[in-house]
Amino acid sequence: MNPELYLADLEAKPAALTALADSLDAADPFAALPGGIERVLFLGMGSSRYAADVAALRLRAAGVSAHAEYASAAASYPPDPRTLVVPISATGGSRETLDALARYTGGASPVAALTNTPGSALTAGADLVVPLLAGPEEGGVACRTFQHTLALLLALESRLTGSGLDVAALVRRAAEATTDLLDRRDDWLPLTLELLDGPHGVYALAPAERLSSAQQSALMVREGPRRAADACETGDWAHVDVYLTKTLDYRALLYPGSRYDEQAMDWVRQRGSTVISVGADVKDTAAVIRYTHDTDPDVALLTETLVAELVAAYWWAAQ
Repeated sequence: MNPELYLADLEAKPAALTALADSLDAADPFAALPGGIERVLFLGMGSSRYAADVAALRLRAAGVSAHAEYASAAASYPPDPRTLVVPISATGGSRETLDALARYTGGASPVAALTNTPGSALTAGADLVVPLLAGPEEGGVACRTFQHTLALLLALESRLTGSGLDVAALVRRAAEATTDLLDRRDDWLPLTLELLDGPHGVYALAPAERLSSAQQSALMVREGPRRAADACETGDWAHVDVYLTKTLDYRALLYPGSRYDEQAMDWVRQRGSTVISVGADVKDTAAVIRYTHDTDPDVALLTETLVAELVAAYWWAAQ
């Protein structure tokens, strides 16, 4: 793992997203899925599962039975030809995901594997292999692969639901948003680094529909600079994390969009905590970071974690 190469990986996001959009324009990566699918089961660990959780929620909201499982779970849905199994692993070698996948290969269930490593163990026996097309992550941290996983799971959603979502166009907007944040980092990043640099770690809040943003943000702070960080769903925050604001120097990134943003901010005001809003103006936050297309929640889903990723990169390089 290398902080300078990790930063270079982040700076390469717009080009990688543009290439992914070109690929999506050329062909539907899920066109070969079989018919008769009644359930979708995602398998993954870490950031792969974060992305899968959001995808499963979106599919359920569209009327599709879907579940994102910890690949390390001892058991999940039984194999069934009507259950599409989607194992996700950027390296294609996650032990837990491979172990879970073994229950479903050999014709037991149709398998569509998502990986950044074609020819890896994850692809053996898969009925369909969907490359993430994120390019090599030289820094050793899953950043572009996380973003591409989300985009391709949106393409799967479009295929299964017939929503008509133009995922290629969405990915191009995310590339523009990512470019904007990168190009203007000198305007917003120094203050963000200062405000989040407290003695008790970094916290991240996001609505359930984009909880992966908070989870990935916290993971980047833990994985790179090795600082304490945690994530919470915004509504649940008032039930599980609000207590920390009474005793800690609480500093957080807020990804707005929950109907419970104001509930959380009411406690923040009372306790004098430090919160930075990303993507929307929120009253009484210490700072606000805006970017191109940030009013589109799907663009936010694909883009907003770059804020925490850059914070992690600069803290890591400074150590």
